[in-house]
Amino acid sequence: MPRPSGRRAAVLLGAAVLTALTAACGAAPDEPAAAAGAGGDAKTATSAAAFGGVEDLVAAAEKEGELNVIALPPDWANYGEIIKAFEAKYPKIKIKSENPDASSSDEIAAVKSRKGQDRAPDVLDLGIAFARSGAEEGLFAPYKVEAWDRIPAGQKDADGRWYNDYGGYVSIGCDAKRVPVCPQTFADLLKPEYKGKVALNGNPTKSGSAFGGVYAAALANKGSFGEIQPGIDFFGQLKKSGNFIPVESTPATVEKGETSISIDWDYLNAGYADQFKDKGVDWKVAIPTDGVYAQYYSQAINKDAPHPAAARLWMEFLYSTEGQNLWLKGYARPVLLPAMTTDGTADKGFVAKLPKVEGTPAFPASAELDKAKATLAEKWDKALS
Repeated sequence: MPRPSGRRAAVLLGAAVLTALTAACGAAPDEPAAAAGAGGDAKTATSAAAFGGVEDLVAAAEKEGELNVIALPPDWANYGEIIKAFEAKYPKIKIKSENPDASSSDEIAAVKSRKGQDRAPDVLDLGIAFARSGAEEGLFAPYKVEAWDRIPAGQKDADGRWYNDYGGYVSIGCDAKRVPVCPQTFADLLKPEYKGKVALNGNPTKSGSAFGGVYAAALANKGSFGEIQPGIDFFGQLKKSGNFIPVESTPATVEKGETSISIDWDYLNAGYADQFKDKGVDWKVAIPTDGVYAQYYSQAINKDAPHPAAARLWMEFLYSTEGQNLWLKGYARPVLLPAMTTDGTADKGFVAKLPKVEGTPAFPASAELDKAKATLAEKWDKALS
């Protein structure tokens, strides 16, 4: 199954806009779908209760009959099964999935360029930096799912314009059939035996997961959320030693052995282990203890969603126990996992399969993220040249 490299691209910094999306600029606006419940208009409903209840929301969403999604690769965090489960539960609603490889910047561009059109995305899955900036631009509809109070305060916008959904840790994936002793830490990656083997999944100035790899490397080398330079220096050292290779790791490069060591989110590396087990790849996953870094992706509703009731129902599904456990099945860590662990609704079998982590994750503040992005943009290319 092809790896959605575009899903990663520009999650943080890129500004590229797909031709297909820009081509939509200037098209005549379509008539938005109407959806009303006992509590009012779906476009302005800030909760299921405010709309008249979940049953009213389901009825309105079924009347709309469609949900436009974008940038949801089926092999990313189990999105393929999540989409199928939603359609099975609500067979009167057809999901129209466009451009699974799109990036966060592409999603934002689609929201802007297709305003007023039936083809506009209804819901968005965004890197955290884009979720914050999109909210500041007024692009998202405030909506609080029924599980709102169970989402930790630090993982959501207070007004409900975005909230984190699933995430993971930076990890080191390794083909044990090609690498006799798999590295466990960032310090290990400097060893001569890994010459020509270490890859990221993209350029960290454009890729969220590659950015996470540099951030984790900074933490492993006396850096901090406010100081990413040690991470840049680390990869410069890897490049100078010949260990780092400028090949973007993908499912294809992993399967072919072209990137026998890949720094990536743990849920993607864990997915590789399943995906290629029957193809002769013994893919191992380690979360480096010297550089523990975790991050979430966020969900948001397009303020001008053409299917506002279906958009809100999708959000309710994602934050239901069923939706959260489907992410867990894909090795991602859903934002409600702590609450579900406490109340016993988290699937214990899926939890047991998660890569092991030592310590408690911490997350950078917005100002720290902004500083790190700026530093990377200025210094990454020079350090790796």
